[in-house]
Amino acid sequence: MLSRKIFSELEEHLKQRYITVITGMRRVGKSTALKYLLDKVPHDNKLYLDLERIENRYIFQQNTYKDVQIELEIQGIDFEKPSVIALDEIQLVPQITSILKYFYDTYPVKFIVTGSSSFYLRNHFSESLAGRKHIFEMFPLDFMEFVQFRGTDSSVLERFAFQPYQQGIYLKYKDLYEEYLRFGGFPEVVLANNVKEKEMTLKDVVNAYIELDIRLVADFEVSGTLYKLIRLLAARAGNTLDVSKIAAVLGMDRIKTAGYLDLLEKTYFIHTISPYSRSVDREISKRKKIYLADTGLLQQLAQVSSGQVFENQVYLQLARLGEVNYYQKKSGQEIDFIFRQNTACEAKETPHAGDLAVLNSRSTSLGLTERLLIGKHPPGVGFQEFIWAGVVF
Repeated sequence: MLSRKIFSELEEHLKQRYITVITGMRRVGKSTALKYLLDKVPHDNKLYLDLERIENRYIFQQNTYKDVQIELEIQGIDFEKPSVIALDEIQLVPQITSILKYFYDTYPVKFIVTGSSSFYLRNHFSESLAGRKHIFEMFPLDFMEFVQFRGTDSSVLERFAFQPYQQGIYLKYKDLYEEYLRFGGFPEVVLANNVKEKEMTLKDVVNAYIELDIRLVADFEVSGTLYKLIRLLAARAGNTLDVSKIAAVLGMDRIKTAGYLDLLEKTYFIHTISPYSRSVDREISKRKKIYLADTGLLQQLAQVSSGQVFENQVYLQLARLGEVNYYQKKSGQEIDFIFRQNTACEAKETPHAGDLAVLNSRSTSLGLTERLLIGKHPPGVGFQEFIWAGVVF
């Protein structure tokens, strides 16, 4: 089984009594993580149940907790001994939190569960299982993981994290990074054998997200409208978000559109970042910028420029490491990202000395002494004062 960085953290939590909750978008690898953890359990008093199967959901649809217990005992669980029960896609059983709470409080059982919607999990789990769980978020593969999944040694790459441009590293990994930008980091997409299979899998991810995850948490018929909305958002990746303008295009009121956007963010499909400002400044844009959760999905949904794709990916790489904001005056002067409140970052496909000079000037005016010029390709002989995007992790 191919390993993910999060596995070591999950394995450490397996030793604890608290419920292990793994959440994230559909197809990011939650089920694989669940099975990985179950394999690490050193005894046989354990059970895996996929709640997408009706016969498994039936177990938790009994009238009493005792009836649920009987069904689980039929499946082989001995509640007199420490046990581990792994439940996949718990959002499909609305009453699951009360059942988990009862068994957690009554028997020496460790639950490991997955769910595809943070919207559902955070609202229900925070109320019902306070002090009994820890939520781990899974995302598509980062570039280091992508390299490993593609069967290439990543140890050399790892040594050069955030280091200035090195031609040898660039030449060794540039083709893989281009593939990563094009198809993104969903494990199933990465492991697909050809372009057609990759594109079909990305389409399946979009359909499953709308038809399964969103229908579960939304009390409206959303399919057509939501698909139109996410395509509009994809086309605007890397730009500030004008909710009123989007509402007008959709023919909806602003409040309802804002609710849709909130739902998309809370179910991991989009990310928004706020503007950076150390003081109240009327010249600073107040709108949020938007990015999609995966560059493969981004290009599946809209015809976007290579620059938009690259900026979206740089954002995703930085966001896994710390807080990300952006800086933009209403006049248009901007810095792509302010990383961890102290580092000015600019993403340029082919960076030049002029880009660095502009970045230095703008970051100095903000009092930021740290700056990173992040590039996809070297401009040629004579300028290497940038970081190749493949080592931003």
